[in-house]
Amino acid sequence: MFQFITSSAKLSQCPNDIRPEFAFIGRSNVGKSSLINMLANQKGLAKTSATPGKTLLINHFLVDEKYYIVDLPGYGFAKRSKSVQQDIENIISSYILNREQLTNVFLLIDIRHDPQKVDMEFINWLGENQIPFSIVFTKADKVGPVKARQNVEKYLQSLLETWEELPPHFITSSEKKQGREELLGYIDQILTDNQ
Repeated sequence: MFQFITSSAKLSQCPNDIRPEFAFIGRSNVGKSSLINMLANQKGLAKTSATPGKTLLINHFLVDEKYYIVDLPGYGFAKRSKSVQQDIENIISSYILNREQLTNVFLLIDIRHDPQKVDMEFINWLGENQIPFSIVFTKADKVGPVKARQNVEKYLQSLLETWEELPPHFITSSEKKQGREELLGYIDQILTDNQ
């Protein structure tokens, strides 16, 4: 059972709760809200929008009274003003670096594109700060299984240039509910391991 709890403009407004949190983040328009709705099996839980960069807040969803899924603002959207862009980067970094309840970051990447500089920089930043994370490739239904695998392979290869060990990764499609069981199972596994 997914339940929307609150939207926070800054870290200090986040729920005062010790339950573990799993944050979802990615470039604007990567399909974050659609993925959260797919995991929840609820259509309009996270607000999807045709306009990239809609989420400017930290949104908390409580799952089965056990843990939170946290929808973070998208990064790297060019059409925002510099000051809004800076605010968003501050929100994201203060949450990721200072939120003790943060258990894992799910970094969403659009499977249709070659490795993007902004994503690689974000991955390296997570690594430098020793933040546990996994990669979630989205929109797999848009390319077909062979191309999907090739694109994921490209990504993993470019990561291996700087990473000794690859993070866990998942291939998803919100349209087809692909990857839902794997992602929820992975979250359960982390919760079990951390008990």
